[in-house]
Amino acid sequence: MRTLHFGLRVADLERSLGFYTAIGYEVVGTVPETEFGSLTMLKLPGDGFVAIELVHDPTNGELDLGTGLNHFVIKVESMDATITELAAKGITAEAPGSPNGSDDFLTSWITDPDGNRIELVQWPAGHPDGITAADWPD
Repeated sequence: MRTLHFGLRVADLERSLGFYTAIGYEVVGTVPETEFGSLTMLKLPGDGFVAIELVHDPTNGELDLGTGLNHFVIKVESMDATITELAAKGITAEAPGSPNGSDDFLTSWITDPDGNRIELVQWPAGHPDGITAADWPD
């Protein structure tokens, strides 16, 4: 099994598309009418698969952010370059820190227009692209 993507409810589709395309996502396609509303599929450059599905239903009004999503994580190659690029697009990132005190494992946080938190992660050189069992010692 593999996680394919997640559906993220958004209050204002154009505002959210502006944010997610500014941080690097590309629109793959849309499904205009479903039982959930319109669906807009996003992927990151270099990734062949959809990662986020923006779900927009203008009849729902305000979003209830207590639906269970705490945050999601995006891997970046260079934290400094990413934060600089985001700042140029008007997106503020929190100051990076290191969970293990090293100079090459860095995390930072940004927030989308609906208040969803996104963690940016720069893995140390040689680390797999995701968390594995090797990240926890016996």
